[in-house]
Amino acid sequence: MQTAYINRVATAVPPYDIHEPFRRFAQSMLHDDRRNSLLFQRMADKCGIEHRYSHLAPSNLPEGDCVDAEGFYLRGDFPDTTARMLKFEKDAPVLAQKAVDTLQLGPERDRITHLVVTCCTGFSAPGLDFELIERCGLPSTVERTMVGFMGCHAAINALKLARHIVRSEASARVLVVNLELCTLHLKDTTDLEQMLLFLLFGDGCAACVVSSEPAGVALDSFHALLVPGTRELITWSIRDSGFDMTLSGRVPGAIHDGLQEHGREVLAGAAATSIDLWAVHPGGRTVLDAVERAFELGPAALAASREILRRYGNMSSATVMFVIERLLGSGMRGRTGCAMSFGPGLIAETLLFHTAP
Repeated sequence: MQTAYINRVATAVPPYDIHEPFRRFAQSMLHDDRRNSLLFQRMADKCGIEHRYSHLAPSNLPEGDCVDAEGFYLRGDFPDTTARMLKFEKDAPVLAQKAVDTLQLGPERDRITHLVVTCCTGFSAPGLDFELIERCGLPSTVERTMVGFMGCHAAINALKLARHIVRSEASARVLVVNLELCTLHLKDTTDLEQMLLFLLFGDGCAACVVSSEPAGVALDSFHALLVPGTRELITWSIRDSGFDMTLSGRVPGAIHDGLQEHGREVLAGAAATSIDLWAVHPGGRTVLDAVERAFELGPAALAASREILRRYGNMSSATVMFVIERLLGSGMRGRTGCAMSFGPGLIAETLLFHTAP
């Protein structure tokens, strides 16, 4: 059976670093609640994130009325879903094009046969797929698939689909784009679990080409691990005031227990010590800690994931591709690897791979 490869990965983020302004705005919302303010500050200090990016320019005084310069998030008057989706339609294609342009397809763009787009933070029709065909000069005959509303593990599912395509059509060249504008969905709330959004999520986009050309990362096998009894721990629902997320503090423990019990299945019977490269979705510092404990990994194993978390935060489906890009950039050839992402279900979508020699 034909082997499919991620030939190369490119990533892009918007221009505005909003981690500190968003943190300050959230902190100011708790000025009358000393206990929760101290808890939030402790969470901020330990989150392992230093930078996150947004298409929204930050306010010079986030403790004031607005978290952003244009007043999209106005204290006491956050936008409804309509306003957020209008913003998505305007800004999402710009970031997606930036990532695809960074791939430097050149004449190769005429050979792209399929386009797979993942996104859970905004929708429209005609959507990102059509926008990318026009903006990036892709053939009008490209076959399009949208992988929508799957959350952080969607990129692994997109790679799974791309692999199926290449294995059935050896000449196929699949462009995969993972685009998320997570900062469109902040909540006007003082609930600590909801306020994690102010500390954790940022905007980002990744693009890659998957083909039978033996270069880059070979997609060897996939495995989906559904952890029983965890359905309510991560939810993502469309409501009147944007998309509402539930992100329980029990998630890291559930991930640890699921991987510890079924780790041999995830690794196809191999020992964790036989895996050279780990591309783990950095859903948060405690999520990475949970994976590290479950597989009894050394402190260096998840260094790439922790670095992406530090530099960009959690960008939902795009994030694991940022990690894979970093590993590819290290020039390691002929190595075995495991990639995984976690999302609503609670489910872990996992991939075993090896880098081309």
